[in-house]
Amino acid sequence: MRYDPLPFERIRSLRIDADLKQKDIAELLHVKPNTYTQYETGVLRYSVETLITLAQFYNTSLDYLVGLTDEKTPYPRD
Repeated sequence: MRYDPLPFERIRSLRIDADLKQKDIAELLHVKPNTYTQYETGVLRYSVETLITLAQFYNTSLDYLVGLTDEKTPYPRD
């Protein structure tokens, strides 16, 4: 089974649009700044837990973060 790296461009672009630094998001995720840098550059894969935290923080969907949709608006939550 082949695993493609998760798209990293979207987490970078969301961070830049929010005018945040990598260290800010690293603190949110409780990781070292260099670990977060590696997420953004595609060197490290991020976990589902990381994706959930980012989706909630940026108010978007997991589908958007992983490139399954171009719609940033999250699905309605019950």
